[in-house]
Amino acid sequence: MIEKYLNNRLFTLLIFPFFLGSITVFSFQPYNLTIINFIVLPLIFYLIIFISKKSKNIYRKKPFRKNLFYCGTSFGYGFYLSGLHWITHSLTFDENFKVLVPFAIILIPLFLSFFFSITILLVGPYLKMNLASIFLFSSSLAFSDWVRATILTGFPWNLWAYSFSWATEVIQVLHIVGLFAFNLIIITIFLTPALLLFNSKLSQKFISISILFIFLICLFIYGNFTINKNKDIVESATQKFNVKVISPNFELRYGINLKEIQLRLNKLIRYSDPVKNTKTLFIWPEGVFSGYNYSELLPLKEIFMNNFDQNHFILFGVNRLNKKNKGIYNSLIVVNSKMEIIQEYKKQKLVPFGEFLPFEKHLNKIGIKKITEGYGSFLKGTKQNNLIIEELNFLPLICYEIIFTKFIQESTKNTNLIINISEDGWFGDSIGPRQHFSKAIFRAVENDTFLLRSTNKGTSAIINNKGQILKKLNSTETGHIEFKVPLLKSENKIKNDLIFFLLLITYIFIFNFYKNNYAKK
Repeated sequence: MIEKYLNNRLFTLLIFPFFLGSITVFSFQPYNLTIINFIVLPLIFYLIIFISKKSKNIYRKKPFRKNLFYCGTSFGYGFYLSGLHWITHSLTFDENFKVLVPFAIILIPLFLSFFFSITILLVGPYLKMNLASIFLFSSSLAFSDWVRATILTGFPWNLWAYSFSWATEVIQVLHIVGLFAFNLIIITIFLTPALLLFNSKLSQKFISISILFIFLICLFIYGNFTINKNKDIVESATQKFNVKVISPNFELRYGINLKEIQLRLNKLIRYSDPVKNTKTLFIWPEGVFSGYNYSELLPLKEIFMNNFDQNHFILFGVNRLNKKNKGIYNSLIVVNSKMEIIQEYKKQKLVPFGEFLPFEKHLNKIGIKKITEGYGSFLKGTKQNNLIIEELNFLPLICYEIIFTKFIQESTKNTNLIINISEDGWFGDSIGPRQHFSKAIFRAVENDTFLLRSTNKGTSAIINNKGQILKKLNSTETGHIEFKVPLLKSENKIKNDLIFFLLLITYIFIFNFYKNNYAKK
């Protein structure tokens, strides 16, 4: 029965790979069924080898490389369609964009699927049912993820490693090896059940699988030890700073007038509940002033002065007009009680089509603009240092900058806090905001630093330096979280992906070594 389906070209090249790619979404937030990847990756590995063999007889009318390309594209399309369909929700806020929903749901997953199809096209012919091929396949998938995270604007969303976002013990090794090396290790572990399909002795299969699962257990033991040891470090921290993370849960709307903005400001202050003479950093989300730039908010200055004092610092996202460059920055600013800017960060990683329009001059001619409010693209911020407020030395990240590990790698050793503000209302009550939040857990562990996250209609939270969620507000909750944050510095920060490339080279060396041995036999 199974052989009948496998001999059906449509099923083998398109339907089954698409199904396998689609169900991977359940391994990520909010489902966290990680076990699915222990089934999906071994099956796609086996399927690639099966297609290579069958293409030389049953599918002989079609070149087998083309068949591998179809398989990879189908798997990738299922992977990205199920994992990223929520993106189209952002097109429903403006009537002009609704017509683009069908194109977005087809073209975005299809474009991203090429990272899988090209990878499978290149390595598929060399895969066989042996251990060496597992090293080749896992390294090729991991390298493909690295390329996806790097080229063009980069999009490191839903790497296989993120399916362990719920297992804080397992991901503690991130601080030592970095995200992409960890991703490579996790892919290898996911592929271990494929050993059961090999034509080898049962004892060899048992030993091989046992070694890799013992390694996974070792990761858990190391992580558990690290987390327990960290409790003493946190308790003995001498420097602490009182913070309030605010989640206002405002409706995402265009064209709000100044009177409505004032009402929003009054609500933000009420949710913040400032206490006089208590030094506090108030963290408001991105987008709470709905398209207004800082200078347009200055008429509300008196409200700030009446509610905050010299011990208060207010951080929020706002547009910043730059007359010299004739454009607007998506900025994070920190103001005092007089609404004077004391620190500012300009967003460096802009969302394609959301905050900037590729080929803008040409697309504007046919009436297409960026999705967010306003017509022109945002200006891109340049690399800058951390923001410093008294003893706070924090790395600011706006919205989806949290998914890029490069910001963590480039932060200084004096970083003692990470602050991420976001507007997740663009994606409604979908899986998108919860997937977005899971990336923050990884950044906290990588930098071994507390992370504060304030969102509007998303998950706001205080995450400790080991990725544990200490306090949080869900997407439907309104209010604030207050916490005295220990200001911890980590001396040993991962500065690049060197360990990943060393592992990659090691994997390729192992593959070649075993390949040559098999050839001799």
